[in-house]
Amino acid sequence: MVVPERFTEVASRVNNWGRWGADDERGTLNLIDDQARRRAAASVRNGSAVALGLPLSSEEGIQIGLVPGRANPELTMVAVNHPLSDDPQWICSSEDSVTMALQAATHWDALAHVSYAQRLYNGRSATSVTGAGAAWGGIDKAGIVVTRGLLLDVARAKGLDHLPPGYPISAEDLDAACAFGGVTVEPGDAVLVRTGQMLHLHRERNDQALFDYAFPAPGLTMGTALWFHAHDVAAVATDTLSLEVVPGEDESIYLPVHLLHLVEMGMTQGQNFVLDRLAEACADDGVYSFLLDATPLPFRRGLGSPVNPVALK
Repeated sequence: MVVPERFTEVASRVNNWGRWGADDERGTLNLIDDQARRRAAASVRNGSAVALGLPLSSEEGIQIGLVPGRANPELTMVAVNHPLSDDPQWICSSEDSVTMALQAATHWDALAHVSYAQRLYNGRSATSVTGAGAAWGGIDKAGIVVTRGLLLDVARAKGLDHLPPGYPISAEDLDAACAFGGVTVEPGDAVLVRTGQMLHLHRERNDQALFDYAFPAPGLTMGTALWFHAHDVAAVATDTLSLEVVPGEDESIYLPVHLLHLVEMGMTQGQNFVLDRLAEACADDGVYSFLLDATPLPFRRGLGSPVNPVALK
């Protein structure tokens, strides 16, 4: 495969291998230190909370078969009013279980989620991912993700409710959104990029609405990896299915932003974050920073984790 020169150039400039030691499995989440968490706590002003996660249900799932095996959440009852004593009129228990892909809703990707040239973040071999899961770089290594969050409302900064389909978000767009929100990115911040793409999920749920949500879609471009690296961003998430622009910038390489973030930078990235209500709250009070609790579930060897992030303003 011939790797595009632009990708190679960006990769060489954002590479973080060895930055936190040869055995590091957390990447840019290492930037979330006590100072970053104190900055997050100081950003809380009125105590209002906004949940940023999609519902976990088969009826409201967003997976339409684009990724094989990525199944929407399916709840199954395994016990209904089952007696827990000799007297059935006394204590009973109802129990359930859920089957789902770990990246089937609002989620974080683990650093081991993608590889290229047979390498994962920090130069580890892609063969460390086996049928038993990720022996290295799994989502359980992420740990606690509580830091200051910044909403970069790229759509509103352009005077739009939503970005056009397939719009490529540039570093200049991110700068403009920072200026619009009156925020300055500091090391260890988590950045949430709003495109407005979830307007398709506000329509009647059908296959067409879900396809329109998925493709074409606005998203991040390779050049923005340089921006995130320069600002020492701890994690980034968007309100889209793929995070990066689709169709992609270069037909010769698939999901280049995933490769730059997860493999080269070791930067945790998230998809399908629900940002519209947060955007309304930020627009109302003019404050685009908040405490973000987006700690993933510690699935051992997991390649990702569903999450219900909370922004505390």
